[in-house]
Amino acid sequence: MSLLSAEHYIAVLGGGAVGLCRRRRDGLIWLGRLDTGAEPGDWPAASAALARLLAEQVPGRARLSVVLSAHFTRYCLVPWSAEIRTPGELETFGRLCIEELYGQPAAGWSLRLSPDIAGHPRLAAAMPAALLERLRQAAEAAGIRLLSVQPYLMSVVNRFCGSLSGNDFLFILAEPGRSTLLRARNGHWTGVGSLGAEDSDPALGALIERELTLEELDGAAADELYLHAPGRAGERPRPTCARQPRLLELPRPQVGGDPLYTMAQTVN
Repeated sequence: MSLLSAEHYIAVLGGGAVGLCRRRRDGLIWLGRLDTGAEPGDWPAASAALARLLAEQVPGRARLSVVLSAHFTRYCLVPWSAEIRTPGELETFGRLCIEELYGQPAAGWSLRLSPDIAGHPRLAAAMPAALLERLRQAAEAAGIRLLSVQPYLMSVVNRFCGSLSGNDFLFILAEPGRSTLLRARNGHWTGVGSLGAEDSDPALGALIERELTLEELDGAAADELYLHAPGRAGERPRPTCARQPRLLELPRPQVGGDPLYTMAQTVN
């Protein structure tokens, strides 16, 4: 069987669970989930759960895409610098930005940078290098080709890029247990950050009100406000706040209502 005809599987590493789907022409087939039994963001437990799912559900000779929750990812903006001339210099600078923001060495993290144009900040995502290596090992052990590993924020922005109208917006990604906020001004990234957050209407409303207040104090209120909440797969979020966000939603799962299935739908 050629790689072109091999089955394509999509795994999602959530905060405390791992989900697995098989892609078909008419959509995704939900194969199930395993709770890690560990604290959110415990990548050894998450990678072990994925290895078990692959061994149980995938017969081999397949392709695999992996999506990582914000629980496993650090985000920052990397300012433009005319003094940086090579990819190596850019990665070094990006690591310095991660270290300055999080106060920890970035040596053990793998860095991904958005391909923004000269003169503007880049969006950077850092993932544990040991986690990526463990994912490669799990795929190899199952006889699977690992196609990609991508942070959910980048996956969902790519999925909804046609819906993010306007140049000035605040995008809130409310995963179970963690929310990520992405800001754009004049068509370019101006801010990104993530924080622990309860996934409920009151919590989302309070988060939105706080962020809008901070933007108003800075004199840079966003023209558009977007919300994507995969943790609310079974219902439409209705945050109680003065300014209602525009909801960016994916097709609702027919079975189970698992947010990990919703997250898997962003993978092309």
